Amino acid sequence: MSRVKLIMKSSPDVSCINQEALFLTTKATELFVQHLAVSSYNNGSGKDTNTLSYTDLANTAEDTETFQFLTDILPKKILARDYLKSLQEMEDDEDN
Repeated sequence: MSRVKLIMKSSPDVSCINQEALFLTTKATELFVQHLAVSSYNNGSGKDTNTLSYTDLANTAEDTETFQFLTDILPKKILARDYLKSLQEMEDDEDN
């Protein structure tokens, strides 16, 4: 709860935090993270190996409407060579 309180106090609009509000915010965050993890696990490739990977989280964020607001925070990983190739293709398209 101390981390949630620290994050809440970092807002300039917050001067005092009620204990009930802190508890409810912490519990809601816990339930949200649990829901994201369970959804990612069920939809991901880790079911066979009993693991949850970043890729599972990123795919869930992209594929599930409920979690699409997380796509900027959990982007799909791409290799540097693929990124550089796409940049080169964009530059080539701009030149034409």
